[in-house]
Formats: sequence, structure tokens, C-alpha cells
Amino acid sequence: MGVIGVQLVFTMVMASLIQKIIPHYSFARWLLCSGSLRWYQHPTEDELRSLAGKQQKGKNKKDRKYNGHIEIKPMTIPKDIDLQLETKSIAEVDTLALHYFPEYQWLVDFTVAATIVYLITELYYSLVEPSGEMNISVVWCLLVLAFVIKVLFSLTAHYFKVEEGGERSLCITFAFFFFVKAMAILIVTENYLEFGLETGFANFSESAVQFLEKQGLESQGPISKLTFKLLLALLCSLIGAFLTFPGLRLAQMHLDALNLATAKVTQTLLHINFLAPLIMVLLWVKPITKDYIMNPTLGKESVPLMTESTYDTLRLWVIILLCVLRLAMMRHHLQAYLNLAQKCVDQMKKEAGRISTVELQKMVARVFYYLCVIALQYVAPLVMLLHTTLLLKTLGGHSWGVYTEPESPSPLLTDSDPSAPSPELLAAQARPQASMAHITTTLGGLRNVFTPLLFRGLLSFLTWWIAACLFSTSLFGLFYHQYLTAA
Repeated sequence: MGVIGVQLVFTMVMASLIQKIIPHYSFARWLLCSGSLRWYQHPTEDELRSLAGKQQKGKNKKDRKYNGHIEIKPMTIPKDIDLQLETKSIAEVDTLALHYFPEYQWLVDFTVAATIVYLITELYYSLVEPSGEMNISVVWCLLVLAFVIKVLFSLTAHYFKVEEGGERSLCITFAFFFFVKAMAILIVTENYLEFGLETGFANFSESAVQFLEKQGLESQGPISKLTFKLLLALLCSLIGAFLTFPGLRLAQMHLDALNLATAKVTQTLLHINFLAPLIMVLLWVKPITKDYIMNPTLGKESVPLMTESTYDTLRLWVIILLCVLRLAMMRHHLQAYLNLAQKCVDQMKKEAGRISTVELQKMVARVFYYLCVIALQYVAPLVMLLHTTLLLKTLGGHSWGVYTEPESPSPLLTDSDPSAPSPELLAAQARPQASMAHITTTLGGLRNVFTPLLFRGLLSFLTWWIAACLFSTSLFGLFYHQYLTAA
């Protein structure tokens, strides 16, 4: 039997679709260019001159230097000029000038392709129930997470290049804050935060010792618990630093989107979308959610409503539904960001003095040119949460069904089977199979070391941590934009 089998066909077909179809039919491009987003065009110099009541400026003696070169002074206009920006729907041609548009398009389209492969693979496993095959959707999810980390790293490095503004200091401060927070969280017992890290690490250490003993090596374990938690805290600190500016930007867009929305339903969905990371965080807090949902107290007795596996399944579904809600609210947040151009102009009108036409045009155009940066800051945490949850389901051994059925035993071959191979054929097949015996045994041993119990604890913690970082930074951004900037 092949190692991957039919799943290799899914991968080849999806790779062909990415290469052939996505350049023409891109979901990432459709999110921006479907006509619902409108951007503000910067005014031309002639429009500003006519609004300011100035004539075409000719050469003046004051513009001539002593060495014969002409010094052209930039035209300035009053800041309180009556300027109203014109809007235009985003077209595909307009996206060519956007910063980070190739990175945004690749991340979104590859995420869509990886999600489709995951869904097809899950359907294949539910119908065929193959044994001895590698789940190739895990590779796709890992690739998506690698691309997300790469994009977030490049965006954070962009902030580090800015000498002024304090972005570098803010990122370093949040990195240290999340490192201390992660060390504190890892001390909390399983009675309050039931990730399963302690159980998973104990199972990993025991299985690793047994595996090394079978290989003829003596060891007390591949890694100590303290080193494991220290490395995990460093990883959490890095993730928190990457999610600092996406969380701060989300808070500002949330406030602007609330002011822009008029329907009560839209405002309610925006509030739920902002609180979605908090809901995800509470799903792992045992005294608050799990104990009350699984064993609610009715009178003097507690009635069990569901099993442990059912609660784990419901938790996965809640996270996925909240991710879908965040994707649905994406256009409201992006339009709220694009409205910053007119907001900056209105703020400029309240100031006294003059401004050059070039600076005014840059102020308006800068908002649109950094649209894909904002879109990446909105999408990247969403993609990270979604595919970490998918990995948690697959590698953690969870199920999508609320009511799971026991697996039926596979039928065995009997001697009366007329299709059974002859002893000579079995002996011929045994020779090449014997050369793979050692590799198969080693891979089987590694599979016993990296058990679903380990992945369940590790991925549960990482999913919880991503949501906790996103909510912490967005809550700080909400406090900053609503109270500190207003003061």
C-alpha cells in the first residue's frame, strides 16, 4: 500500500489549480475588487489650486538662484480649505500599486486551496477509512502556518526599520510582556486551564525513553520539563510580538466600523467579532465554561449533558464559526480603514496654517497604498487560528461529529478466500518487504512517541495562546484609541 495513496492526487490537482486558475480567479483579489470597497482619490494639483483660488504660477525672480538654477518652491494651500475627496471602487488595476499585494494574494489563495484539500481529505477519511496512510492535509496546514509566520515576520521587521515613532520599543515591550505571561500561564494547573500539556508531555517522555531503549540507547528523556516550558514560552513570546500590531490595528478599525455601521445587526456582529478571541480563551477555562456546560447544577444535583469528546468537538466548531464570522466582517473593517483618508482631511481642516499640496496628496494616497498591509494584519491571525484548530482536530484525534460511533473492525482474510495469494507469491513479496522492515519499525516507533495526546495538549495551548494574544493586544488598542488619543 502506498504511503499517501489517493491523497497524492488531491495535492497534484490542487497544485495545478493554484498555478493555472488562481491567477485568473483569485479569492484574495475578489475580497478587494468585488465593488463593496471604495477608496479615496487624492486631489490633483489643479483641483487644489482652483479650490485655493490661485492662478497658474509662473517663473519669478525670487525663484532664481545666484548660480543660475531655478528653485521651485512647493505650492501651499490653507489647511481649512473646502476639500471633499472623491471615492472610487477598487479595480484590479488599482491593486498593482498596493504594498504587500503579492504576499496578501498568495497567503489568502493558498489558504483557500489548503482548506479545500483539508475538507476533501476529511471526506475521504470518513468514507474510505484508510489505514497506514499519511494524512497529507497536515502538510498543507503546516505550510499555511509557515507562510503566516513569514508574513508576520516581514510586517514586524518593517516596523523595526522605522527609526521614529516608537514601534520598535512597543514591539519589544509586548514581547517581554508575553514571555512573562506565558511563563505564568504554564504554571497554572490543569484544574483551571485544561490544555493537557502535563499529560501530553509525560506521555511523550515515557514513549521517547522506550523508543531510545529499543534503539540501544540509554536516556532519561529527550528534554526536561523546565526546558520544554522555557522553549514554549519563547515561542509564545515570538507569537505575541507578531500579533501586537494586528491587535492594535483591529481595535482602531473596530471603533471606526462601529461609527460607520447603522444597522443594529451589523453592530452586534461587530461586537461579537471583537469578543471572539475572548470566547475562544474562555472555552479552555475549566471552572467557567467546561464545568458549567458539561455538568450544570440543577437544584442540588449536577446533571451531565455531554461527554468529554462531545465538548471537545463543540469547542472546535465554535472556533471555526467565529473564524467564519471574522472573515465575513472583513470588508466592514477594511472600509473603516479606507475612510481614514477623509477623516485625516477633516482633522486637517480644524488646524490653522498652510500645507503643501505634495504633503496633502501623500497623506491621502498613503491610506490606500497600505491597504494590503492592513488586510494582512486582519487575515493572518485568522488564518493562524483556523489552521491551528484544524491541526488540533487531525493530530489530536478529535472528531467533527457530536455523536461518535465506534469504529468497526476491519475484515480479516481467511484461508478459504479464493483470492488469497499463493505461498510462492508471498515469498517473492517478502524479499523486498524485508528491506523496508527496519524503516517501518522506526517510523512506527516515532509514531508511538509523537502521540495524539502530545499534539492535543500542545496544539490546544497554541490555539488558546493565539486567541489570548490577539484579545490582549486588541483590548490595549481599544483603551489607547478611545481614551489616550482622545485625551
